Amino acid sequence: MKKRTWFEKLTDTKGLPKIVELDGKSAQRWGGNSMVVPLPMDVYNLMSQVPSGKVTTVNEIRKALAKKYNTDIACPLTTGIFAWISAWASTESTGNKAIKPIPYWRTLKSNFQLNEKFPGGVENQAEKLKSEGIEVIQKGNKFKVAPSESQFFSSENFQIF
Repeated sequence: MKKRTWFEKLTDTKGLPKIVELDGKSAQRWGGNSMVVPLPMDVYNLMSQVPSGKVTTVNEIRKALAKKYNTDIACPLTTGIFAWISAWASTESTGNKAIKPIPYWRTLKSNFQLNEKFPGGVENQAEKLKSEGIEVIQKGNKFKVAPSESQFFSSENFQIF
């Protein structure tokens, strides 16, 4: 069986988006009664909007997705996985005219931590962020960003389509 490309993973709709109603413990745990499991391309499209010199987090992308689908939250697990797929599909896209490369390095984990699963690991992400004027701080073996207010791209900045 042939291994699927990142582009194939990115464009596979898998029956998504899907709205899930939460109740009881699930609603309490996630902080809402409705959750969207987005399309991988939804995450890719939002990540593509972050301008040079700014950063966002997976949580901000989740807020924008919840707004788009009129739900309380967006699934944290799939949103994170789709950010990872988007990053790799972007680097794979050089010969593929169907998608354009995106500045995936501007999307951080929810706690402003760099993502070791992105292409080139945290070293590559740190280098790209530093070249755009974003300070990267090392705490132990973790790399984080403490963006100024002007460097933060919040969920309100995303164009929802």
